[in-house]
Amino acid sequence: MRIGLITADPDHPLLAATAALLTPGHHVETLAPEAAPGIPDPCADVYLLKARTPRALALARGLERRGAAVINSAAATTLCQDRTVMAERARQAGLPFAGTRTFDTLAHLADGPGLSGPVVVKSRHSRKRDLVARLDDDAQLRKLAATHPQEPVVLQEFAPNSGWDHKLWAVGDRLFAALRRSELSAAGRGPDLPLAFGDLPPGWPALVRRVGEVFALDVYGVDVIDAGDGTPLIVDINAFPGIRGQSGAPEALAELTLRRAGGASHA
Repeated sequence: MRIGLITADPDHPLLAATAALLTPGHHVETLAPEAAPGIPDPCADVYLLKARTPRALALARGLERRGAAVINSAAATTLCQDRTVMAERARQAGLPFAGTRTFDTLAHLADGPGLSGPVVVKSRHSRKRDLVARLDDDAQLRKLAATHPQEPVVLQEFAPNSGWDHKLWAVGDRLFAALRRSELSAAGRGPDLPLAFGDLPPGWPALVRRVGEVFALDVYGVDVIDAGDGTPLIVDINAFPGIRGQSGAPEALAELTLRRAGGASHA
């Protein structure tokens, strides 16, 4: 089988380990979205959509029109790039997603009535090195707005928590988990700590699977905080995250890739 990686970084640990498992026996090729001359002819049997730039998404849509299987689909990936639409979809599906308000720009938020308590402000459009910050008062808001005045943002009320994020991932039928100190913590982000799904509060694994159903995702991450007594609060959803350092993740991705490739039918 021919397997394509839509990425500018084929050496990413998850992709590289997965490719090593798939070769020999299958041909793995990289399709760098910013350099791709067009839709390959013929298409590979399946593509892994790791890049999420506009050109990567356009390339994936073109491949899908040709009948190629793409993990995750361009539509599902696009949905997870807009935190406003993401929050609306999650809340409509009854998922415990953090309350989210949208502002055209950070300057517009700063010109408003002010903050009523601690909040988390994020770039509306999810991307590498996007804006994520905790703000406790109007002075902090004005300072941030001065450096990112035209950034479209969403605002989430800050939920008191332990300062550790639960990083929950799914690759097909397999689930993985870790604890990561929140980037909003005063201590700053630290290394991941191992976490078994069996150690999670009841219902959390089912919640991760429900996210995949609602967002039509095959490979995804769910950022959850414990809002008290094991009550989950989803604060972000990511299409095709890095899932670094998770034993078994490359094997799960290789298995999913071959399964999807076997069901593809090209136009």
